[in-house]
Amino acid sequence: RPHILLLLIGTHQFLQCWIAFGSVNEEGQKQEEFSEELLLKPLPDHKLLAHSHSQSSAPPSTSNGCHHHLFPKAISQLVQKFRVKEMELSFTQGRWNYESWGGFDPISSSNAKPPGVELWAVFDVPQHHIDASWKNLTHTLSGLFCASINFLESTATYSTPEWSFPPASGNVRYGTLPCEAVCTENLTPWLKLLPCRDKAGIALLLDRPSLYRGFYHSQRLHLTSTGSSSEGIDSGIILEQTLTVVLQPNSEMAIEVHASEKHIQPSWSLSSIFGKQVSGRYVLAKSSSVYLLLDRGLVAELKFPNKENGKSAANGLTSENFWSNPSFELSANPDRIFLEESSSHSKSLSILYMFQVEKYSESEPFDIGLMWKVPVAWFCQKTPLHASRFLMGSGNERAAIAISLKSTQFTEGFMSANSKDGSCELRVDVFQVVPWYVKVYFHSLRVFVDQPRAVSDIIEKIHVSPSKDKMSPGVMEVVLKLPCRVNTAALTIEFDKGFLRIDEYPPDANQGFDIPSAIISFPNFHASMEKCPVMSYTEVLLVPLTTPDFSMPYNVITITCMVFALYFGSLLNVLQRRVAEEERFLKAKAAKKTGRLPLLLSKLSAKLRGRRLEPLHSPPSSSSFINSKLVLKVILVAGLAVGWQYFFS
Repeated sequence: RPHILLLLIGTHQFLQCWIAFGSVNEEGQKQEEFSEELLLKPLPDHKLLAHSHSQSSAPPSTSNGCHHHLFPKAISQLVQKFRVKEMELSFTQGRWNYESWGGFDPISSSNAKPPGVELWAVFDVPQHHIDASWKNLTHTLSGLFCASINFLESTATYSTPEWSFPPASGNVRYGTLPCEAVCTENLTPWLKLLPCRDKAGIALLLDRPSLYRGFYHSQRLHLTSTGSSSEGIDSGIILEQTLTVVLQPNSEMAIEVHASEKHIQPSWSLSSIFGKQVSGRYVLAKSSSVYLLLDRGLVAELKFPNKENGKSAANGLTSENFWSNPSFELSANPDRIFLEESSSHSKSLSILYMFQVEKYSESEPFDIGLMWKVPVAWFCQKTPLHASRFLMGSGNERAAIAISLKSTQFTEGFMSANSKDGSCELRVDVFQVVPWYVKVYFHSLRVFVDQPRAVSDIIEKIHVSPSKDKMSPGVMEVVLKLPCRVNTAALTIEFDKGFLRIDEYPPDANQGFDIPSAIISFPNFHASMEKCPVMSYTEVLLVPLTTPDFSMPYNVITITCMVFALYFGSLLNVLQRRVAEEERFLKAKAAKKTGRLPLLLSKLSAKLRGRRLEPLHSPPSSSSFINSKLVLKVILVAGLAVGWQYFFS
C-alpha cells in the first residue's frame, strides 16, 4: 500500500507539472502561466502594509476553446461574451490614509481605492451596444462575487468619462457603490479565481480573521484583453488579483523591551501577523516570491556603520553585512537585493529585499520576521497636493461641495527644482460624479488660488454633463494648471437638494445619501516605471436630504383598519343576530328567577285538572326593550357610516 500511494502521488504531481509547464504544443502556442508575490512594507504609524499580487495569463489560442488549465473559466467566458477590452473591480473597506501611508508609490496610486465597490470597464463593441453590455456585465459580476453590483445597471448610477481614462476613447463606463459592505462573501469568490485558492503557496496566508481585523482592506481585480476575438481566435487575457491590507502587528517582545521608547516600531513576522507560515511555493506557479520594501524615507533615517564614513544609506543596507546593522535584524537572508533607480524628486532611494519561496518546504517553512533594535521615525512620500473634500452650507435646501488642495513636502522640493524661470506649472485633473438627486449648478464653479491668476490661466479645459432626473448623474471633469509655488487651492460648486418619492428612499434614509469619491490625478507625475499616473481619492460625502416621516403611513393604515373593523363588525353583528333565540333565553331566565315552588304548584294543579302545563310568558316590556335596543344599534351604525362617507368625500 505505501508503494501504491507514493506512485499515485508522484503521478498526480507529474500530471500537474505537465499540464502547467508542458513544452510548447504542436501549434507552437504558449501555455497558460500563473505567478504570485507578496510585498511587506513597514509604515510610519506602527502599522504594516501587506500587498498580495497574483497574475494569471491566457495567451491567444485557437485550440483551447472553453477549456483552461490554470486561467479561471468564468473570467474567460465573461470577456468573450461581453467583449470586455479592459475592466477593474474593487471591494474596499476603510479609507487609505494618504498623509501617513503615502500616496506617491505604485501601491497607493493603483491599489488605494474608495470605500465600497468601484467598477469601470472598456468594451470593444459599437457605441449603441455599450449600455446593454454594461448591464449584462453588472449582473454577471453581481452573481459571481455575491455583491449588489447589479444596482449599477441603471443609467442613473453610472457615467461615461471623457478624459479620466485615456485608453477608453468613449467606450468606458464607470460606477461606484459607496455604501456597499465588504465581507467574506466577497472574498471567497475572489479566492476561487486562483488556481490554488487559499490552500497552497502565498495564498495560504490569506486568513480571513487576520485580514478583516486590519485598518484597511481592498481586494482588486484587473483584467486586460490582449488581441481580438475575431476570425475564430480567442483573445489573450491577463488577470491581476491584488489584496492590500494594513495591519497592526502585535509584538509583546517589542513592548516589553522598548516600553519607554516613543517611536519604537513593533517587531513582526508572518506567523504573528497571519497566524500561518508559507510551506513552499504552489507547484503550478511559475514564480513565488516575498518582498520586503524599505521606503526611501525610512532608508534616509536608518543608522548603519557606513554613514559615518560618508557612504550612502543604500550602500550600507545592500552590503554583505546588512543583517548586522544597528537598526533592525531580519530572521532570514534575502536571495536578492534591489536598489531603486535615481529619482529627480527625492535624494534618498528605497531598498527591496527578495525572498524566493521555492527553496522552502513543509519541513522547513518560510517565516520572514523583522526585529527593530532602535526607535525610528520617518514620513512616506505624499502626493504633490493633498486633496480633501467637504460640504458647505446648512439646511435641507441648498449647499455646496468644496475640494481643497494643499501643498506637501514633495511639492516644495519639486517647485525648487523646476521653478527657476518662474514658468513652472502643475497639472491637476479632477473627476467628480454626483447623483441625480443632487442638483448641481455648474455655472457656480469657483476656483480659489493663493496666488493671483486669471480664471482662463487656471482652468485649461472643462467637460460638464448635467444630471437628468432619474436618468443620469452629473459629471464634471476639470483640468487645472496651477503655479508650482501654490500653497493652497480650492474648488467650490453649489447644488440644491432634490426631493424623492417615498418608494425611492433606501431603508436607512435618515442616515443620509452618499456622494461618490472624487478622483484627483497628476498626469505629469508617475509612480512607477510603467508610467502609472499618481492619483488619489477624496472622502465620500454624506448628504442629508429632506426625509418624510415614515411612521405616518403606518399610523394612517392602522386607524383606517380599526375604523373599518368597528363598522363592519357592528354591522355583521346586527345582521346575523337571532332575535327568537334571545327571547327564549330571556324567558328561561325569567322562569328561573320565579323560583321552583310556584313551578311545582302549577304542575300539580295541571295534573289534578287533567290539563297540559302552559309555558310562562315573559312580560311585554322585555320584548319591547330588546326591540328598542336593536333599533338603536342599527341607527348608530347607520349614522357612523353616513358620517364616515361625508367626512372622506
